[in-house]
Amino acid sequence: MAAFTTLTSLFVLLSLLSIANSGSIGINYGRIANNLPTPEEVVQLLKSQGINRVKLYDTDSAVLTALSGSNISVTVALPNEQLSDAASKQSFTDSWVQSNILRYYPKTNIESIAVGNEVFVDPKNTTKFLVPAMKNVYASLVKYGVASSIKVSSPVALSALQNSYPSSAGSFKTDLIEPVIKPMLSFLKQSGSFLAVNIYPFFAYVANTDTISLDYALFRDNKGVTDPNNGLVYKSLFEAQIDAVYAAMKALNFDDVKMEITETGWPSKGDENETGASADNAAAYNGNLVKRVLTGSGTPLKPDEPLNVYLFALFNENQKPGPVSERNYGLFYPSKEKVYDITLTQEGLEAGPNNGSKSQVVKTPVPSPSSSPTPAPVFGGGVEESKVVNTWCIANENAGAEQLQAALDYACGEGGADCRPIQPGATCHNPDTLAAHASYAFNSYYQKKARGTGTCDFKGAAYVVTQHPKYGSCKFPTGY
Repeated sequence: MAAFTTLTSLFVLLSLLSIANSGSIGINYGRIANNLPTPEEVVQLLKSQGINRVKLYDTDSAVLTALSGSNISVTVALPNEQLSDAASKQSFTDSWVQSNILRYYPKTNIESIAVGNEVFVDPKNTTKFLVPAMKNVYASLVKYGVASSIKVSSPVALSALQNSYPSSAGSFKTDLIEPVIKPMLSFLKQSGSFLAVNIYPFFAYVANTDTISLDYALFRDNKGVTDPNNGLVYKSLFEAQIDAVYAAMKALNFDDVKMEITETGWPSKGDENETGASADNAAAYNGNLVKRVLTGSGTPLKPDEPLNVYLFALFNENQKPGPVSERNYGLFYPSKEKVYDITLTQEGLEAGPNNGSKSQVVKTPVPSPSSSPTPAPVFGGGVEESKVVNTWCIANENAGAEQLQAALDYACGEGGADCRPIQPGATCHNPDTLAAHASYAFNSYYQKKARGTGTCDFKGAAYVVTQHPKYGSCKFPTGY
């Protein structure tokens, strides 16, 4: 049934049990600043936060040495200024690989090389050198026997797309397709690498505040956007932008190339015209994104492809040019103090919410006693009289499927209810009805909130009972 299909997808997304298919969170370690901690201190900070993937913008010796033996996977970069030399002769890339890769590898776990960065928007117009440079770097890795362990790619800005809405109509700019996009995708496919893409919903939101809702941009609860061409529903701009790139690749017959998001983030401060740049919004975006990535689901178009994402950035960088936002993407101040508090690991998510801001918490209204329907068994399996004075929370079937589903989505998502027992095959999956699953989720939320006033209402979708609901071997928890 349709409601159950939606429910199952939600559980796969939010249960935190789909570890095999879950994505990964890394972070960009930029250093355009004069007040940052030492590389050794940075490595300790990364470890303390559970971050095991870091992306650099160069091959700084002090940084790569500090990362040696840390078990942190590292992406290094060959800068745009060296693309011409890298493209013209393999002897240059041979020497570069020897000096910047082999000197540190494998003690420093270098897993990929970013050849250039957002080359298509480079004002020095280095696009024509990109693919030849990538091929020469790869050939050098093959020569030294490390090509099977170190991937070669090049971060592409979303501006490489001609069209990104609706997602299914995603396409690359026509002037880039033959000269560079097709050859690059062909190389990535042949070498078993991935397309690296930098995606910033913040930019799209600032430019279209009249048509893009902030909730949609920040992964908050929203009605979603339906793609008119394929009917897929998007609950976040981030996923819609990713699928636009997938669609653009598919249009060129390269839909089997993997993708990694090598930059994404939200600024905690900005200029007056940078609507939405705030610490609360940055915490919401990055916190909800981490939760989204680590719960094991892909995008609507590619549900089985894990999301591998690098947040931008580790620190606020005080010497970056441009608007105020450019200097305020960091999760940390140079003092190593958090700009806002979010967790970056699966373990942290299991311990509590990850929205980074009290303003993101949805408050349920205080219930009116007169509005509660007469208690009745939800499951048809009877109730067990409690031997102690206690209360449980169950679904109000009179609320209707739409209201129950919305409340269930909140309880299992942002509400933090333990919905693992109602997944397929788990102890409380049967009966597989919306009301039964909603009842279990509502009660989990209610008990986790210490049965506080207003925590069993869900806008009229639930009510309190004094008899212990049960069905077969499934008993509702009394407390956590």
